[in-house]
Amino acid sequence: MTARRVLDVSGLPPYNISSQSPLFWGQVLMCLIEGSLLCMLIAIYFYLRLGVDVWPGPGVHLPGLTLSSWALIPLAASCIGSYLASEAAKKDSRSGMLLGMGLNLGLAVIFLVLRALDWKSLNFTWESDAHGSIVWTILFLHSYDIVADMLMTAVLIVIVASGRCGPRQRIGVHVDSVLWYFLAGIWIPLYGVVYWAPRLIGASR
Repeated sequence: MTARRVLDVSGLPPYNISSQSPLFWGQVLMCLIEGSLLCMLIAIYFYLRLGVDVWPGPGVHLPGLTLSSWALIPLAASCIGSYLASEAAKKDSRSGMLLGMGLNLGLAVIFLVLRALDWKSLNFTWESDAHGSIVWTILFLHSYDIVADMLMTAVLIVIVASGRCGPRQRIGVHVDSVLWYFLAGIWIPLYGVVYWAPRLIGASR
């Protein structure tokens, strides 16, 4: 009869606030799942484009580049706040976590305001045609994810500001940055599809 082997893990730390944490990799896998959905939307966009001669349809103005391009600046800068918060969590710096998350949240609000103004300027809706449906779906789902992560960051700010900044809270701050990096990074190809694709592959009118 084979003797049962026992692995002694008593010497391992109870929490690991780094990229080796299981929660960190769980967050990465969640980003992969969400990324797969958004990549499917990109594929649908080009599939729908192949089925029509004019893209976007007659009378539809191309999505503007001004506000959408300016919005990239606070979105990219917000990643600095996420990085500062993540590094502060590793160093157990309460003030650093609050500073980083506050910067991240403030710049995210600016990004959303610019997006809302740009969205309002569109002269088509989700029910206008195939182009309107896919563009609104992309904007809605990405905005939904942005707002969800902003709420998570806001909750973490309240928790840390109240004095609760133990290992569990610090892990939360650390993995929150992973999701924000993903949301900022995935918007680059989505921005190209929504705002530049109709200019590059849209049929002349």
